[in-house]
Amino acid sequence: MLRHANPPSRRSSQIPHEILRHPDLDSDAVRLLCWQLSLPDGVNEPLSRTAERAGIRKVAFLRAKGQLKAAGYLHEWREQGARGLWATRQLVSNVPLSPAEASAVRSGPPTDTRPAAGEPTGRAVGRHPEGTSGENTSTPPPPEAAEVPAAPDARRLVDELPALDPRLRVPRAMLPELTGLAARWLEAGHMAESVRDAIARCLPGRGSPIHRPGGLLRYILREVPPVAPPPPPPRVTGLRECESGLHVQPYLFRPLADEDHCGGCRQPSAASSVSATAQTGPSLARAALRRRL
Repeated sequence: MLRHANPPSRRSSQIPHEILRHPDLDSDAVRLLCWQLSLPDGVNEPLSRTAERAGIRKVAFLRAKGQLKAAGYLHEWREQGARGLWATRQLVSNVPLSPAEASAVRSGPPTDTRPAAGEPTGRAVGRHPEGTSGENTSTPPPPEAAEVPAAPDARRLVDELPALDPRLRVPRAMLPELTGLAARWLEAGHMAESVRDAIARCLPGRGSPIHRPGGLLRYILREVPPVAPPPPPPRVTGLRECESGLHVQPYLFRPLADEDHCGGCRQPSAASSVSATAQTGPSLARAALRRRL
């Protein structure tokens, strides 16, 4: 194999061989990561925007994003800004980082400016553009949310949310709106417990404050997911145990009516009755012939 490569004089990036040859990263994941690492400092471009510019479709983007997360090259956090708006912060690196190392990079250097002992060390990561999803969680509610009548169960569900998490205390003026949103979940077939579970899964960690709990609840409840179908009944439903006593182990069968013996145990009795009929039939015929004579 012959190779010829001229080193570029400008507009180039140094990508570690571990990324280009990573066994768990497909071509889309490698291209996303290399594209992000090649961006100039100060460029705030979310990973989804990079996928659009690179021509990567949605399914391939989600698969590549999952591979980068699993390999430690991508980390994400959900956080709430000063105005109560929720956003996603992303961190990419040219070396795999553990969650603790990624949190340290996200927090930045310590405030203590005293020089550390020892020789200076090189930077561990190349760059970490942090992008936001651009999704505002405090947008006005959809028009249909106000048209849903407030059901007593939905109002009770909203009133009990502070018991789920003390941070979910909302202004009284927002209670009718949230009640209407909760009513849509209940009318779609969701149980109150499943609604509380969906809310609990979307809450930030216990140590993170929630500046606008009403806006967060509106964001969580604005889309009603489909209700999962109930599990199919067990296969033994409708079966009956054969009472003939001829089986070594309990034998289950599906009766057609009210019979308490399986088909195999009923066949001998049927065959014996047919045989008896076959045997008595000729005898009766001969007796009738003798009487005539």
